[in-house]
Amino acid sequence: MRDTRESRLLLVLLIAVAFALITVDIRGGEDSPVDGARRAAATALGPVEKGVATAVDPIGNAIGAVRKSGETHDQVKALERDNQELRLRLGSDDRNQSRVRELDGMLKKAGAGQYGIKGAEVIAIGAAQGFSWTVTIDVGSNDGIQRDMTVLNTDGLVGRVTTVGPDTATVLLANDPKFTVGTRMEKTNELGFANGQGDRPLSVQFLNGKAKVKPGDRLVTFGSRAAKPFVPGVPVGEVIRVDPSGGDLTRTVYVRPYVGFTRLDLVGVVVQAPRTDPRDTVLPSKPKPAPTVTVTVTPSPPAGGDPDGNAANNGNAANNGNAANNGNGANNGNAANNGNAANNGNGNGNGDGNAAGQ
Repeated sequence: MRDTRESRLLLVLLIAVAFALITVDIRGGEDSPVDGARRAAATALGPVEKGVATAVDPIGNAIGAVRKSGETHDQVKALERDNQELRLRLGSDDRNQSRVRELDGMLKKAGAGQYGIKGAEVIAIGAAQGFSWTVTIDVGSNDGIQRDMTVLNTDGLVGRVTTVGPDTATVLLANDPKFTVGTRMEKTNELGFANGQGDRPLSVQFLNGKAKVKPGDRLVTFGSRAAKPFVPGVPVGEVIRVDPSGGDLTRTVYVRPYVGFTRLDLVGVVVQAPRTDPRDTVLPSKPKPAPTVTVTVTPSPPAGGDPDGNAANNGNAANNGNAANNGNGANNGNAANNGNAANNGNGNGNGDGNAAGQ
């Protein structure tokens, strides 16, 4: 296109329309008037995204076996068998081995919480629906995925499904500023609401303004009615800072999420909720404190004998006694140096006596 006045005017007009649509979409939230267009775009472009991801990722087809899980809790065992077969096929490649470990950890977490999951891969970041923290995954309605399903990985809560196409779905990440999830604190059961803050820690407001909270306390999802959009018991994060309540009805703390939202790869969509609340069983084990090492230092005795005895250095011997150094001996006694002997006595010495020297 030639750089003419008309082309520049068209460019400005298109930019203005784009910003207007983004503004309408953000203000509309989940009832956005452009949601229909978004679903249509997901339907049209989803197969393209999925095809590209499959072409550039040799592990994609193998992970497809994981997506057959989730219909019953017993199928978690089938997933573990599939995972073992996948590990054997992948061989010793470092990247694939890392992904197998991630997949295995996610399956174990799903088993601990009795979640029925569909395995998926992240194939795109930041779908075209504004400035939200979102990812696109390669499963959709054809795989049984529905809107408002919980998404997790081997570390904990990833987000929830917001838009579903036939072969792909969009996930709103837990660190998005529009994301809110009910939480429950480990052991004390204090309830609160966690809100995303982008690349900063999650902000959690506890309903009890006088709740006893300290750094290191851990949070899980409280769960929603009918388990949508959140199933209970999914690890959320760990408290790193507590703000004083200041007399407010609620109390705000800051939580470091378990999930690294900038390095997502394999995730699981919870398609079947647990029969009972897993409570704190899905939380990772706390690291054991390092043992305390005690070192005892024993001083070495000075050269020449016992440091506190009556020997050469402190007794009645050469240095402190009546011997050579301090006694009646050679150095301090009545002997050669200080006595009535050659140097200080009536002898023939050169000391301090009535002898030849004096």
